[in-house]
Amino acid sequence: MAGTEFNERFADLINAGFPYIYIPSYEEDRVVRSVRGTLDDSELVRTRRTLYIWTQTEGLITEEKRLSDTKNALTAIEQVRRSREEAVYIFKDFHIYFGADRNTHPDYQVIRKLRDILPDLKASRKTIVFISPALILPSDMEKEISVLNFDLPDMNELGSVLAELEQSIPEENIRISPAERRELIRSALGMTMQEAENAFCRAIVRQKGLDSSAVSIIHEEKNQIVKKTGVLEFVQTDLGIDDIGGLENLKKWLAKRNGAWQERAREYHIPAPKGVLITGVPGCGKSLTAKAMGSIWNLPLLKLDMGKIFGGLVGSSEENIRKAIRTAEAVAPSILWIDEIEKGFTGTKSGGDSGTSARVFGTFLTWMQEKESSVFVIATSNDIESLPAELLRKGRFDEIFFVDLPTVKEREKIFQVHLLSRLKDTALKHEVTVDDVTLRELASLTEGFSGAEIEQAVIAALYEAFFQERGLIMDDLRKCIRDTVPLSILQKEQIRRLKEWAGNRAVLATAREDREASDGGTVSAGQGGRIVDFD
Repeated sequence: MAGTEFNERFADLINAGFPYIYIPSYEEDRVVRSVRGTLDDSELVRTRRTLYIWTQTEGLITEEKRLSDTKNALTAIEQVRRSREEAVYIFKDFHIYFGADRNTHPDYQVIRKLRDILPDLKASRKTIVFISPALILPSDMEKEISVLNFDLPDMNELGSVLAELEQSIPEENIRISPAERRELIRSALGMTMQEAENAFCRAIVRQKGLDSSAVSIIHEEKNQIVKKTGVLEFVQTDLGIDDIGGLENLKKWLAKRNGAWQERAREYHIPAPKGVLITGVPGCGKSLTAKAMGSIWNLPLLKLDMGKIFGGLVGSSEENIRKAIRTAEAVAPSILWIDEIEKGFTGTKSGGDSGTSARVFGTFLTWMQEKESSVFVIATSNDIESLPAELLRKGRFDEIFFVDLPTVKEREKIFQVHLLSRLKDTALKHEVTVDDVTLRELASLTEGFSGAEIEQAVIAALYEAFFQERGLIMDDLRKCIRDTVPLSILQKEQIRRLKEWAGNRAVLATAREDREASDGGTVSAGQGGRIVDFD
């Protein structure tokens, strides 16, 4: 059972005489059981109704009989029209007649037939229920069909599946505490009943029993769910918080929200964080921070490719964004990373694509505002001025951070990160020592450099050393820094406008002490974001 909320909602629609109900779900067996249970509950459904189930291979059947010659969809619909009994008819996989996967045209004869029998359904108090894995509604019937969501299994249902499997395991092979068992069940939230059962079975087979390591197997199975979407990418990275040079204010904000989706957070009655929008100068650590989030929070990191959302056949974009959202929720708690979000939502009011962008944008906005699942959205933008104002107001994102060009202190930290990660081989006898004197000189030479430009200067210097078959020397770094024309010069006007926009609209990602060290002991707001301390 999906729970009383679904049962009560379904019963309300039946009692009110709704002719068509559409339930998008992969779990048709669970849906049928819930529908049957609702119809058998006299307190929910006042008048007893017979339940018929139709498939293209079996035709119309009940628990007692099969109606012959009803495999054809038009014939089955005509049989529904002729019947005089109050009944509920479940039609499985009917999306193939509505234009399955946008690869085929809708069957207009079938759609016309459904519209023709509408008065008879209302008069005879009969209801047709469509169960399909994809939500595809023909425009001709959007007003007649009511969509009813069917939730994935909850903790109790998944716990029952695990308990049943545990009965087949010798007691001495169950090496898991009650708390670890709850965490295992929680990790399976967002999976279908069959997916969860398969994942639990795989864990049991691998460990020849059940222990806390089963959680990692559940996460592996969730990765498979992500790969099947085609619009999301599962990002695996070894990056951690120490790989981010500077941006201490942003890192502190994220650290304080780590674990806010866990059970202990409920004691504080706080909601799971919605997300954060990071804008600023290109190459200054926005994407790096997003990539490191998965490791920092120990959560699945999913990257949404806006190009794939709008790719494909006409009409598929709306379904793609819904699929991406469903998948992110299915693997929750998770992090959804949208890189350069402006590329997907710029020009939503232009109407140049017949309103597709506006509909995709509207679906995403509504989800951001109302979502209750533990999906943390981290979006990055290089051109935030082009984003619609609706996306930036409070309630969508918890905070907007501005990432400026790195300060002196931040440049020292960035050099330290890249030099220490690359000067590991002592056999090369590098002359560069990563100490305060070296870092201070390099930081002073790179005023106006972005983090990406600092990294490329280090790499270019190492190529110089590699070419001459020797260790790295300071002159290599100095030369490569001199040869670099930073973005702060090439795009001076664009960066100035970006800082002016940030003004009091965004919070500065740099820590106050790093900014003060760069500004000679004083710090003021107004350009490049507000100064807010998250200590």
